[in-house]
Amino acid sequence: MKERLISGIIIVAIVALLLYVGGIFFDIGVGILAVCSFYEFMKSKKDLIVPTLMKIVALICMLLLIYINVDGHTFVFGLNFETISLLFLLILSPTVFLTNHKYKVNDAFYLSAVTLFLGTVFNLFLALYHDSVILFIFIILLSFATDTFAFCGGKLIGKHTFTKISPNKTIEGCLIGSIIGTIIGTTYYSTFILDKPSNIVTITVCIFILTVIGQIGDLFFSLIKRENGIKDFSNLIPGHGGILDRIDSIIFILIAFVFMIRFM
Repeated sequence: MKERLISGIIIVAIVALLLYVGGIFFDIGVGILAVCSFYEFMKSKKDLIVPTLMKIVALICMLLLIYINVDGHTFVFGLNFETISLLFLLILSPTVFLTNHKYKVNDAFYLSAVTLFLGTVFNLFLALYHDSVILFIFIILLSFATDTFAFCGGKLIGKHTFTKISPNKTIEGCLIGSIIGTIIGTTYYSTFILDKPSNIVTITVCIFILTVIGQIGDLFFSLIKRENGIKDFSNLIPGHGGILDRIDSIIFILIAFVFMIRFM
């Protein structure tokens, strides 16, 4: 528990420093998170056979997706389709030449999906940050509040298991996490983000949906671990597991926020 607390404090300090300094240091920090997440995805699938060269190619494609068109417009107009097309060509085509079970089609599709998924997610991280630091903090705060109060609520009054995917999650904990997360998120959003009159009921409903989706994201990544027989994605963060263990709900909240923002 002490190790987990110390690691948590260090994580908060690093995130706060990167947000404060910003600029290229924040961009590099996001890139490092993406590379670590890529490593964890590759490591989590035990039967995956991918040549080192193809992993390097995939990493380059992922970083291209992350850093191309990083500005406020990306958040609205989307990724560069030329880069996505290049990704598929470079990752899928070598299966024709690397035969004899050295690089299977299924593994190539998995590698493509991971590369595109992480490239898209971390591009959104940067796009949202460069568009609005306050909104970026809102996403982090909402995820943190939901996870924290869901965990505490489950420990204190949780009696009914929510799903077999994660037996420690309870219906009571998830409800408390969603409700308190919504209250904190709505208060933050209405105080620091709104610059014009808006329907607070609509905003509250949207934020509640985001908290629910955040918990779905947590369960989705738990399912990945369950299907692959692992406890954590890695041990990069002592007491917490890997990068993906910490940002699972943030990823899903961010993806959903892209759609919700027009209603908020």
